[in-house]
Amino acid sequence: MKRLGIVAALLGILFAVPSTAVGQATAVGQVRGVYWATSGFFGPFNIQDLIPTVPKEKARNITIPISMWVIDHPKGLVVYDTGNNAAISDGKCKSHWAAGNCEGLKPSQKREDVIDAQLKKLGHSPDKVKAVITSHAHLDHIGNIKLFPKAVHVMQKKELYQAWWPEKFQRAGDVFVMGDFDGPARDFNYLELDGDYDLFGDGSIVILSTPGHTLGHQSVRVKLASGRTIVMAQDAIWMQENLDGYPAGLNYSVKDYTNSVHRLKMIRDLEGADLYFGHDQDQYKAHGGKWHK
Repeated sequence: MKRLGIVAALLGILFAVPSTAVGQATAVGQVRGVYWATSGFFGPFNIQDLIPTVPKEKARNITIPISMWVIDHPKGLVVYDTGNNAAISDGKCKSHWAAGNCEGLKPSQKREDVIDAQLKKLGHSPDKVKAVITSHAHLDHIGNIKLFPKAVHVMQKKELYQAWWPEKFQRAGDVFVMGDFDGPARDFNYLELDGDYDLFGDGSIVILSTPGHTLGHQSVRVKLASGRTIVMAQDAIWMQENLDGYPAGLNYSVKDYTNSVHRLKMIRDLEGADLYFGHDQDQYKAHGGKWHK
């Protein structure tokens, strides 16, 4: 009987230790906060210019945010998308972008909207950023990665390929701007992904493969210390109208796009997550420009 008692006590200790360790790891890995910033705005223009499927009776003029995110994790600061290149706010739009995009998108970015200035406002600097996650390589999402030479740059391998060698369909509209990711950016430290990825291995920042808008688009799910879950869709879902069933007007694959929208909706519903879109003016007005904790 004594031997059985000793064995039971040892087993109790054995099973108690992993449970405690897991609990401590979870506490350490929780995200302290997420800041929703914008690299200026595009517009105003008719929503049908971006989403031709919206019927005339539902059409409206929109001025859309260029969403960027700063994620405060105990293991290091993370930036999700870097917005329009600083040249757009420095009077050099037509020399950095194709002229048609300057006139059609109507960017209103100010210098204080650029990601380095946004970080400074929050008490940080680009050289302190541990990882930069890029949703995809379009001009309003990858514009300032050169400001982060010390960071690990996290992209889907297919998207990195599309940036440097875009397929013919993806070249339409001059939405890939080689000046954003040429030169020194070629030698950055890239973590090239093929699907979902747990950034710090603790479940708090998970990269979600959401192709469709581009071949290698990726969204991000964050679990906050408060218990909230936030899903940042970026261009997997531009705005509420896309969620209402009107597909965006620029997609690599409508099939993949629809599957990605459905996946993000299911994550929202199953996990009780807050789902934030990449370019929704009403949602940004209600929730942007502040920390989410």
